[in-house]
Amino acid sequence: MDNGAMKIAFCLTAAAAAFTIVAAAAQSGGGRLLVLNKEDATFVIVNPDSGAVLAKVGVGQGPHELVASTDGKYAFASNYGTGGAPGHTISMIDIAAQKELRRIDVAPLSRPHGLAFTQGKLYFTAEADKKIARYDPAADKIDWQFETGQNATHMVLPTRDLRTIFTSNIGSDSVSAISQSGGSWTQTVIPVGKGPEGIDLSPDGREVWSAHSRDGRVSVIDVATKKVVATIDAGTKRSNRIKLTPDGRYAIVSDDGSGDIVVLDASARTVFKRFAVGKSPEGVLIPPDGGRAFVAVNGDNAVAVVDLKTWTVTKKLQTGTGPDGMAWLR
Repeated sequence: MDNGAMKIAFCLTAAAAAFTIVAAAAQSGGGRLLVLNKEDATFVIVNPDSGAVLAKVGVGQGPHELVASTDGKYAFASNYGTGGAPGHTISMIDIAAQKELRRIDVAPLSRPHGLAFTQGKLYFTAEADKKIARYDPAADKIDWQFETGQNATHMVLPTRDLRTIFTSNIGSDSVSAISQSGGSWTQTVIPVGKGPEGIDLSPDGREVWSAHSRDGRVSVIDVATKKVVATIDAGTKRSNRIKLTPDGRYAIVSDDGSGDIVVLDASARTVFKRFAVGKSPEGVLIPPDGGRAFVAVNGDNAVAVVDLKTWTVTKKLQTGTGPDGMAWLR
């Protein structure tokens, strides 16, 4: 076989593999799990049922958070950086082609972290600059920035109508509510507990739940009034992420300090259950069907699969070294 024929055969094989991944995700009720591995600096596509790693793509150093575009064509990974080397890029990955399409340089912004994709654009935090920004993939440019003035603006969470964007500000013990009105944006700074990090929106869009990393508590914020309406003692040593189940009945908190998952009863505002998942649980993902949760157990280099009916770990998936951010491909 000559070089031309070999090249064509390789391209056809790669295309067939890409088609298989996307088609299988579409046909399977389970979808596909997308995972970022911090230490490997890789993005992987995983069959959540078999645990097989179907594809692997290199990204920038110290990747933390991951989000998929609404149409499922692209994934974005925030390359936070490592140690004294702050990152300033975001990897844009073509999921079907299984390759990094572009490495977006966000400089002079630094330490990109939290990500959200909505209305065709990517929102991200620039932690070192106390800012959030918006990237337009079609135009390949950052078209908007907002300075929170808060220390360690870590995660970003827009409401579904994009009228308000919430951020967790670890170093300022606050949550910002950045609201749009008449073409301008204004900020309400909401005091919460110590070290707010994980943040999520309730399924009905009425509440924001903020997990504090340094006092073991969770603040519940009313979206309409932008005020804390409840504080729950979750008893965590170091909360990392929080996710509400699709039915709104429970909030799942990963406790990086104890190795536990803490489950809160959302209506009773109390601890419902606590169980061990492994060393340093971080990212939490709940697919739309709500039957299971995936927990990135960073210290064990695995993703734990949790049955949300029995509240037990049913298996652990070996996805790479230091898993953290996750997303779901329908």
